[in-house]
Amino acid sequence: MLSGLLRNPALVITLVLTTGVILVNGWTDAPNAIATAISTRALKPKQAIIMASVFNFLGVFVMTLISRSVVVTISNMVDFGSDPKVSTIALCAALFAIVTWATAAWYFGIPTSESHALIAGLTGAAIGFHGNLSGVNGEQWVKVLFGLLLSTFLGFILGWCITRLIEKIFSGVNRRRTNSIFRKAQIGAAAAMSFMHGAQDGQKFMGVFLIGMSLAKGQAMTTTFEIPIWLMLFCSVVMALGTSIGGYRIIKAVGLDMVKLQTYQGFAADAAAAVSLLLAFVFHGLPVSTTHTKTTAVMGVGASRRIRSVNWSIVREMLLAWVLTFPGCALIGYLMTKLFIAIFA
Repeated sequence: MLSGLLRNPALVITLVLTTGVILVNGWTDAPNAIATAISTRALKPKQAIIMASVFNFLGVFVMTLISRSVVVTISNMVDFGSDPKVSTIALCAALFAIVTWATAAWYFGIPTSESHALIAGLTGAAIGFHGNLSGVNGEQWVKVLFGLLLSTFLGFILGWCITRLIEKIFSGVNRRRTNSIFRKAQIGAAAAMSFMHGAQDGQKFMGVFLIGMSLAKGQAMTTTFEIPIWLMLFCSVVMALGTSIGGYRIIKAVGLDMVKLQTYQGFAADAAAAVSLLLAFVFHGLPVSTTHTKTTAVMGVGASRRIRSVNWSIVREMLLAWVLTFPGCALIGYLMTKLFIAIFA
């Protein structure tokens, strides 16, 4: 690997940009998995980050052994043509666009979806590369849009239902006892959320990294990928690093500002989000957003008590960011592709 890097500058650039994308995913997406566990004080921040990194890796490793469908979906999203050199330039432009968009969102503390930024950036780059929509795979885009709707509504509904179910079952139980029970349960639910985050987002970014490696080696039409364990570990460590550096803003927005959660509610949000992600994964490997899933689960938990429990001004900011992600990141990807090809091709 190291000798290959030294001989191939294109591979070095691809590696650096892909690492940057994974790092900002740690800033923006990974903190969602542990935000509620920290806000309810089930875990301290350092403990939560360590746990998240371990279970991110396990999620990538275990679920990749079961299915690589998310990797395949991402790799088939777009077609950059048959020229590996120009295709590499277009891919690098897409990665640059994703890092730019995600960094701006992190600066304002808005938990945007890195998954959808990835898809939008790749799509914008493909359009810029071909000058039309011929490089975009419409079938895979349908899966993405369906996954967006599924993660949004399923997270909210499950969050609402699980909270109501818990309140009914434990209505006559002493509050101190339930706090002790659900504090432990929430640690498990947060671990499950981190596990499924690794299964979803880890596969997405490994797919992009492997595409970049293939293009840098002159292979433009690679359709099968061997995923080494070192790459799974690398993705998990970089995500954890990103979370430890800049994740607090997202943790604050999701775990503190949007809804004030009690311990059992934090458990309900984590459990709802983890189940939603699992269902999406087993359902044809839909590449859903962990950000959308977790935040809508938190909204469902808050709304189960009363609608005004949710800070809708924060929700509006998130929704605006989500709506703007596809056109905004796609436009940056398009413009960067045109610029990069003009300079480097």
